[in-house]
Amino acid sequence: MSPAPVFFISHGAPTFAIEPGVLGPQLQLLGAELTGVKAVLVVSAHWQTRGVQVMTTSAPKTVHDFGGFPPELYQLQYPALGAPNFAADAARLLAAAGYEVTLDARRGLDHGAWVPLRFLLPRANLPVFQVSMPVDLDPNGALKLGETLAPLREHGVMIIGSGSLTHNLYEFRQQATQAASYALDFSGWIRHAVLRRDNDALTGYRTLAPHAARAHPTEEHYLPLLVATGAVRAPDTVEAIEGGITHGVLSMDSFVWGIPKAATDSTRLESGT
Repeated sequence: MSPAPVFFISHGAPTFAIEPGVLGPQLQLLGAELTGVKAVLVVSAHWQTRGVQVMTTSAPKTVHDFGGFPPELYQLQYPALGAPNFAADAARLLAAAGYEVTLDARRGLDHGAWVPLRFLLPRANLPVFQVSMPVDLDPNGALKLGETLAPLREHGVMIIGSGSLTHNLYEFRQQATQAASYALDFSGWIRHAVLRRDNDALTGYRTLAPHAARAHPTEEHYLPLLVATGAVRAPDTVEAIEGGITHGVLSMDSFVWGIPKAATDSTRLESGT
C-alpha cells in the first residue's frame, strides 16, 4: 500500500468555510481522488501548547474559535469521529523522539482543521485527530515534528499542515480589495522552493524570502507548511494548488504530496519531480 498523502492547506479566514473561492473546488477534486486513507492528522496553526499535545477525543466537537463573523458560520458542524488509536500511535512516536507529550481526550476540532476538511472530505467520513505545535516551535523544529510523524503515513494516516501561506492580520482587517504585490511575491517564492524541494530555503525563509516579516509577522501560520514538508519522502510527487489571494493579503496557495497527478485536472498550478 502506498503511503497516505500529505497536504499543506491555506485555510485563510474562517469565512473560507462559506466562501470556497478558487481553492475549495480544487480540494473537493483532490478529496475525491483519495484512496486507502484510514484517518487524518491535522497540525493546525490554531493549537499551540507547552510541549506537544495529542487529541484522543473519540467524537470531537466542532470548535468555533473565532469572533465577529457572519452568524451562519457558528451553525456549521463537521461531525467526523476521532481516531484515538492512531492518536496513541502518534503519541508513542513523539515520546520516542524525545518530545514531552500529553494526551487531550476533550479537545475538539479547531477551524484550522474543520474548515478545509469541509471541502477536502465534505462527508466527514474519515476519523480526524490533531497534534499541537509547541509554543516555542521554530522552522527547523517544525520540520523535525513532521519527520517524527511521517511513519504514520505507512499505516494510512494522511497528514495535513493547516496554516496560511501569508498571514498579516493587521492588513487583513484593513479590508483591501486588490491583491497585495508583496503577498504575491512571497507566495511565489515559497511555491518555487517547495516544488524544487529546497527545505533549506523554506526553513531559512525569514532572511531569504521577499517580504517574509510582512507576510508572517508571527510564524504560527507558516510553520504547518514545514511540518508537512518534514513528513514528505523522496518518492512523493509534489503539486502546488492555486488558491489565489483573498481579502487582498491572504494567499490561499496550498500543496499536496503523494497523489499522482490526474490527467483530467487542468486547474492545478505546477508539479515538481
